[in-house]
Amino acid sequence: MDRQLLREHKLKNDLQQLGLLALLALLLGYLAWVVGGPPFAWGTLIGVALLYLVNPVASPRLVLGMYGARGLSRREVPRLYGILEELTERAGLERLPRLYYLPTRVMNAFATGRRQDAAIVLSDGLLRRLSLRELAGVLAHEVSHIANGDIQVMSFADTVSRITGLLGLLGQVLLVASIPLVLLGLETLPLGALLVLLAGPTVSALAQLALSRNREYEADRSAAELSGDPAGLASALKKLERYQGRFWEQMMLPGRSLPDPSLLRTHPPTEERVARLLDLVPARADTRLIGRTGREMLPPFERSPRTPPRWHVGGLWY
Repeated sequence: MDRQLLREHKLKNDLQQLGLLALLALLLGYLAWVVGGPPFAWGTLIGVALLYLVNPVASPRLVLGMYGARGLSRREVPRLYGILEELTERAGLERLPRLYYLPTRVMNAFATGRRQDAAIVLSDGLLRRLSLRELAGVLAHEVSHIANGDIQVMSFADTVSRITGLLGLLGQVLLVASIPLVLLGLETLPLGALLVLLAGPTVSALAQLALSRNREYEADRSAAELSGDPAGLASALKKLERYQGRFWEQMMLPGRSLPDPSLLRTHPPTEERVARLLDLVPARADTRLIGRTGREMLPPFERSPRTPPRWHVGGLWY
């Protein structure tokens, strides 16, 4: 694998992350200055810095309970746990993340929690449709999110974005309240502050989305390094793109689709992610977890712990 290209991608992703976090912090500080003056702005920035150090993250049990996920034992998916153990060691994690099963036919996977107490959730649709090699790539991607601290970073960015939105709303309320004074000529409205009050929450939300896309790119790069098989993850991404939402697009919009604007995506376009991964394909497979023979599917008792989930009147999968 081209180590120089890996380092270049990592440097680019890290610089983008730093710039976006700085933008969020500066925007929040300026809004606080407009609303409450310099003391309030400094207090807000200090509070944000402390918040980044504390970095609260929702408990994995709370998140898993909301989704109705249940734990997967080593007896149910022994090969997946074997792959996960190797990825955990390569990533330098102190504890092995726990695997959970999500009873839905939608193909999905996500990680939650901290490095010391993390969980990876795999949906029924994912386990049934991906090969062992593709599942290894997905696990490497989620382990990368945990090892890179992306869950904490995005939790912090979400909190800052929410505070920015509240300050923007408060500033707009104060602005409306000061209109009589402006009409009487007792107050003036600074144009710069007015623009920030109106556009600040939107810019903050767009920066948060850009940060999310940045962390996805970095997780892909790190997953390629951990698994030694960028093509495995690329194949999984293409399969996810093929299965997700295609039925309704073909029924309602044959021959075309309605893509989201790139600025409003939480994930980068699949085509770009696949292209970046394929650029990293190594000439040799010395570090590959699952070779090309890993195209086989998991045996039935490993693919799904239960019968396929079905829809019932309550509107929930079971």
